[in-house]
Amino acid sequence: MSQEKQVILEASIRDIFSKESLKQRLSAEDFERYRSATETVTYHKGEILFDEQELPKSVFYLHEGTAKLSKQGAYGKEQILRFIKDGDIIGYRSLLCGENFQAKAEAMTDVEATKIPADLFMHLLEHDSKMSFVMLQKIAFELGESSNTVTFLAQKTVRERLAEILLLLEQKLGTDPEGFIKISLTREEIANLIGTATESAIRLISEFKQDSLIETEGRNIRILNHEKLIKLGHVVL
Repeated sequence: MSQEKQVILEASIRDIFSKESLKQRLSAEDFERYRSATETVTYHKGEILFDEQELPKSVFYLHEGTAKLSKQGAYGKEQILRFIKDGDIIGYRSLLCGENFQAKAEAMTDVEATKIPADLFMHLLEHDSKMSFVMLQKIAFELGESSNTVTFLAQKTVRERLAEILLLLEQKLGTDPEGFIKISLTREEIANLIGTATESAIRLISEFKQDSLIETEGRNIRILNHEKLIKLGHVVL
């Protein structure tokens, strides 16, 4: 998905979950039900929003912060599936499929979210056409992302994958005032994202620094040369 289309989808999600928009779209009865049944919850960095095999009882709309969705793979190794930032929603897929959670959601920073009970969320999808349409768009987008991930891991070199993932993280999560990507990842997590050993990820990051493609400050990364990274990763943003 292009950056422009991603921005449009993010704006649509923010709109459908804003109280002003909900009040306009919903009946007085449904809006009061939403207002009284939802709650604002806070999670500190490292806390779990939901875990694998839990029964979906709620979905979460993030107001602030970043979380990661991951799954335990072979030999207990964690596989990061994607990141969720403020203005996004998480926890709906398993609910819609009628199954227990197939992944774990963990706060990467302090997170503030609206916790929407499962029965209320399903009711809104049935009665709010705008919410249903935007959620359908979101699911279609995530299907596309999953297809791209398969190609990403199967056909690109590790060096190309690192270039692409850094660009995509910056595009999705943004940067702080100093230009660093708004997420602090361990070298192991970066290795996980690009499908390589931690030692290989450390070596590649060092090479990228030597080539003046990126700058690091602890776990934080700032892209210095977008054009070269785009060419290196064969990325279409």
